[in-house]
Amino acid sequence: MSIIQDVIASAQEKDIGQPEFLQAVQEVLTSLEPTVQKHPDFVKAKIYHRIIVPDRAILFRVPWVDDQGEVQINRGFRVQFNNAIGPYKGGLRFHPSVNISIIKFLGFEQIFKNSLTTLPMGGAKGGSDFDPKGKSDGEVMRFCQAFMRELYRHIGPDTDVPAGDIGVGAREIGYLYGYYMRIVNRNESVLTGKGLEYGGSLVRPEATGYGAVYFAAEMLATRKQEISGKVAAISGSGNVAQYTIEKLLQMGARPITLSDSNGTIVDEAGIDREKFEYILDLKNYRRGRMSEYAEKYKVPFYANQCVWDVIREQNLKIDLAFPSAHENEINGENARAMVKNGCFCVSEGANMPSNLDAVHEFLSSGVLYGPGKAANAGGVAVSGLEMSQNAMRLSWSREEVDQRLQRIMHNIHQSALEASEAYGCKGNYVVGANIAGFTKVAKSMLAYGIV
Repeated sequence: MSIIQDVIASAQEKDIGQPEFLQAVQEVLTSLEPTVQKHPDFVKAKIYHRIIVPDRAILFRVPWVDDQGEVQINRGFRVQFNNAIGPYKGGLRFHPSVNISIIKFLGFEQIFKNSLTTLPMGGAKGGSDFDPKGKSDGEVMRFCQAFMRELYRHIGPDTDVPAGDIGVGAREIGYLYGYYMRIVNRNESVLTGKGLEYGGSLVRPEATGYGAVYFAAEMLATRKQEISGKVAAISGSGNVAQYTIEKLLQMGARPITLSDSNGTIVDEAGIDREKFEYILDLKNYRRGRMSEYAEKYKVPFYANQCVWDVIREQNLKIDLAFPSAHENEINGENARAMVKNGCFCVSEGANMPSNLDAVHEFLSSGVLYGPGKAANAGGVAVSGLEMSQNAMRLSWSREEVDQRLQRIMHNIHQSALEASEAYGCKGNYVVGANIAGFTKVAKSMLAYGIV
């Protein structure tokens, strides 16, 4: 048994009942096989065994009172996975599906994503099984305050700097940060994704979506192609999906799909600037559903179906895909249909949205495939830039932040491409991104000794 197979087997034995985490471990560790021969010091120090075990995993009770005066109980999590290259950094997710497996998988992926940005940030993730959907502002505030009453003791500007994720937007970050300041009596950079009025960065809301498009453009350039004129499918309708569409429009593409938990819209005429503005109002202010878009613009709405099922069943022709909803939204059958229908570039806005069968299908079909840890690193990259601005007590212009984001995404692409070539897997961004992110962290762990 190889060292990599041994590590995967160990995780399968010890982390039973954690399918998302085990999937991430298998995907990452398998792609690190080429590093074993080149780095025998990693093997001797058992870096491969150590990197799959978090520094600590915190589980806590979150009691709060709803608008009817009833006591509610949720579970809170923070998994601080690895801080070899900087303070722990990773978002908070509020969603009923949250459990230890999902938080561990996200934190594990975050190690390599943060490493790829070249910024000094370690990997972590957290959240709760609380669902903000349908809750009043008062209920969300009381929950956030109860959540922070425990979380505050585990975070700090040089220890752990959380951000937002699914279910944690500007409203939630504001409540969390306000209560943190109240508890510790300090105004410090301990959360990112803050409002501009109290230390946030320009371009942070747009960064993940913009970054996914920038990464797609970098991949396309290797084949002397560009975004302009391409038909794009996007899943989700939250922050990432919205700003993926905005950047695609700016670069001349034609986005045709969006989705939410109720179903998918297909607008083959293209989601133009006017329709995009309607989506921003619908999702961010009225908290409406995509079915309302379908009614307004008289386009098909496929109830209870995801974008990729619709593409398969309706034989929709697409060039580019930006899965931006949630993990494992694309399976092997969907991936085969996407390739058959003309898709030749996939840039992941969500974390691990393609399952292992889908990834295999994309790679074996020669699709330009940008895995989430590389393609969606723009969000955490600008979070890192927010931390820098906070530390220096200054704010950069929108143009400067966007230029820095573009440079970071270019560098991530270059690092992944060069690593894939150096380790004999030219053009395989999965292998390239994992190795480029891993080796930097591994060398830091090696320097610290056995800790």
